[in-house]
Amino acid sequence: MKKLDWYILKKFLAVFFFAIFLFAVIAVVIDASEKTDDFVKSGLSAGEVITHYYYGFIPHIIALLFPLFVFIAVIFFTSKMAGQTEIVAIIASGVSYNRWLRPYVLGGALLGLFLWVSNQWIIPKAEKIRGGFEATYIDSRSSYNALLQSSSDIYFKIDSLTYAGIYGYDTATNRGSNYFSYQVKNGKVISNIRAEMILYDTATKDWLLNEVIERKVFDNREAVTYTQSMHKKLAFKPVDLEKDRYTKDKLTTPQLIQQIKLEEMRGSEGLNELKIERYRRDATPVTVLLLTLIGAIIAGRKIRGGSGSHLAMGFTIAALFIITDRFSTIFSTKGNLPPMLAAWIPNMLFIWVVYYLYKKAPK
Repeated sequence: MKKLDWYILKKFLAVFFFAIFLFAVIAVVIDASEKTDDFVKSGLSAGEVITHYYYGFIPHIIALLFPLFVFIAVIFFTSKMAGQTEIVAIIASGVSYNRWLRPYVLGGALLGLFLWVSNQWIIPKAEKIRGGFEATYIDSRSSYNALLQSSSDIYFKIDSLTYAGIYGYDTATNRGSNYFSYQVKNGKVISNIRAEMILYDTATKDWLLNEVIERKVFDNREAVTYTQSMHKKLAFKPVDLEKDRYTKDKLTTPQLIQQIKLEEMRGSEGLNELKIERYRRDATPVTVLLLTLIGAIIAGRKIRGGSGSHLAMGFTIAALFIITDRFSTIFSTKGNLPPMLAAWIPNMLFIWVVYYLYKKAPK
């Protein structure tokens, strides 16, 4: 790379990492002030709060606003260069407009790649730390969560043909007072199992059923058997019965893909939320590159108002992106919009914005 590339890249990355660091510090201070009572009630030391919570919270908040801060960093330092006529001097020296954009493309691609790797494996591990802490020490004390946990009757699909339910299930002991399951084929029940008690055996990695009645229906007869106690391999585990709103965030991408396949096999509803998360992990890094180019093209022009005008225009575009993203998500989870399309619609829109701004930019 030439000196021009290094000069712009160093400015780009320096401003970006400084902005991320400053924001992370502010976010931690605000979050700590809001959760002070929860930290005290948890009984954990300051060091334990840091390792059990903030090791997860900081990557979470950075990943959440990563594209926005790339955008702000590009607009901020590029508008400063434009205000000091550095860009005019670069173009006047014989450097083409496309050549001037090259370090921005490189910087945006590098940051996008970093975010992609983080989204697949690093951020889910951080979400597991943060989600585990909030589920244990914060959500468990809320009245809403207490109401959810008090409702211990669980109904679910094991697969596309089998339905099950557990009454009085306790997630702490993995024990339920009653269990039933039935298999349906061609609109008719072909088998049924009922048990007075169900307990997950951690030693044998299967379920212990007591007072079991099994009923199987054949063409012209049915068979009923009674068993005092039996171990049975069932197609679900205790983790599948836990009510955890952090599940999709805590899974690495390979685990998330397997979870989607499992839920599809079970015929579960509401899969679009999982699928959007899967596709968004690939779409967001591309957003970083697109916002980098938009920021460079907008801020590369010297206009009245300088950085303030560029930042105002940048925030308007960022707001448009967020609104588009929210609406596409809602249309997918509540409507019929395909999850892949919902995750990529904002990028499709911004590819057009990049093309339009590039064509209009003075060269």
